[in-house]
Amino acid sequence: MKGYRKVLIAFNGSKEALKNGLELARDEKCWITVVKVVPPYEGDLDLTGVKDPASVLDSGGRKIIAEIKAAATAEGALIKTRLEQGNIPEKIIEAAEEEKCDIIIMGAPKQNRLKRLFGCNVVEEVISKAPCPVLVVGAPRACAGETETSAGRRKESEVYSAG
Repeated sequence: MKGYRKVLIAFNGSKEALKNGLELARDEKCWITVVKVVPPYEGDLDLTGVKDPASVLDSGGRKIIAEIKAAATAEGALIKTRLEQGNIPEKIIEAAEEEKCDIIIMGAPKQNRLKRLFGCNVVEEVISKAPCPVLVVGAPRACAGETETSAGRRKESEVYSAG
């Protein structure tokens, strides 16, 4: 993949997406920003007996960011990390715009039959509204509006562009 200078990895737990992004950074000497978005907390919160309330409020996001930094260091990549809270697709798109990224790399969510029936909402929304191409790692063909192969195999990755 030539020509990408600024890459945003939208981390949803996909080690594949992180690995692909870090390899790209190493091979192409790209600037990498990793964003982890946690949904907003809604409702009552009982923190009785909790030693670190901040870790509860960020859904473990800071721990995940630390693990991402460790993986990047092991790969010899320098990255910028962002921990955002809010609507997941909106925050990913906002980060891509603010960082002026050339591509977004994100992992496809694990699919069960119910989720496959209702679609890949976060991935689809990011693809449709992103200011740049989106590389979906481990993307099932159904997310692209195509039919799966008869064996139900998943594609390794797929690049989508809005418009």
